[in-house]
Amino acid sequence: MSLAIQEHARARLITDGPDPRLVPVELRCDPGEPQTVRVRLPGGVDRTFGLDLLERGLRSPAARGDLRIWPCGRAQLIIELHSPDGVAVLQFDKAPLIRFLARARAAAQRPQTPAATTSA
Repeated sequence: MSLAIQEHARARLITDGPDPRLVPVELRCDPGEPQTVRVRLPGGVDRTFGLDLLERGLRSPAARGDLRIWPCGRAQLIIELHSPDGVAVLQFDKAPLIRFLARARAAAQRPQTPAATTSA
């Protein structure tokens, strides 16, 4: 049985104020959608996008629709989310994202075990 891959991280929410605010973020990859990452932000806000976009964004700017990702120096990553309500800019340390990607890719490579069957 495959289990979901989860990683808890903290991101800095970049605002107009003098100091960024730390927010908890959950990254999740479910067995039914092994190439997709779900990012859960505070307040139950979810964004879903491909693992490939996150992986590309770790190396160079990448965008899809209302989402932009790019590296920020050697140790950080920026995720910019656009919505009708405005723009949210989150700065992550790369380490938990790289760890999450490695675990998600490893899980996707594992052969799926068939579900147990019973006969009557």
